[in-house]
Amino acid sequence: MWVFLLLLLTALLIGLGTWQVQRRHWKLDLIARVDQRVHAAPQPAPGPAEWASVNADGYEYRHVELTGTFLNDSEAQVYASTDLGPGYWVMTPLRAADGTITIINRGFVPTERRDPKTRAAGEPSGPVTVVGLLRMNEPKGTLLRSNVPDQDRWYSRDVDAIATKRGLGTVAPYFIDADSTANPGGLPVGGLTQIVFPNSHLVYAITWYCLAVMTSGLAAYLVYSERSRGKAQA
Repeated sequence: MWVFLLLLLTALLIGLGTWQVQRRHWKLDLIARVDQRVHAAPQPAPGPAEWASVNADGYEYRHVELTGTFLNDSEAQVYASTDLGPGYWVMTPLRAADGTITIINRGFVPTERRDPKTRAAGEPSGPVTVVGLLRMNEPKGTLLRSNVPDQDRWYSRDVDAIATKRGLGTVAPYFIDADSTANPGGLPVGGLTQIVFPNSHLVYAITWYCLAVMTSGLAAYLVYSERSRGKAQA
């Protein structure tokens, strides 16, 4: 009975190790694809005809550009913790010439500069071209905090909820992290996108395989012990 259970556990551990190997190949492929997108020449941001097909696998972290006019009166600030300290992401709608609206993460401002009046120089009124990385919508909030639209408190970059709160109608199903091009007055600070993909799958795979070797070894020992005992009794 114990031998059977140990062999079953060994098969399970081998399966887990193999799954981690497969996950590692997937993660390495993802990292390579994202690196290629980030360093590619900027291309036009997806328009309304593409919005329905925009997804993380095919579009996230694409290097894109978009021209339009900022709707500065409709910006939202999303709480952020960055290498520059705590503060807020400035999320500002950008209206293109065709009337479509895309929300831009213009970058970071410290808490004491959250009020747009304290950084008026960085609020352009004419047409601008934004270059940055396409990011997918972050609905509802974070693991620890939920967005509270009624109180204009945001903890994730939920473009749909922000658009509803600001009465913008339909907006692009993504936002754009602006690059590090300096804004007048120095704020907001763009180019702070963190692209980090933890890749511990090899360690996990080795761990599962080692446990499989141990359980199979224990099963072999039990079989050997039973046979030795049988011979001794005979």
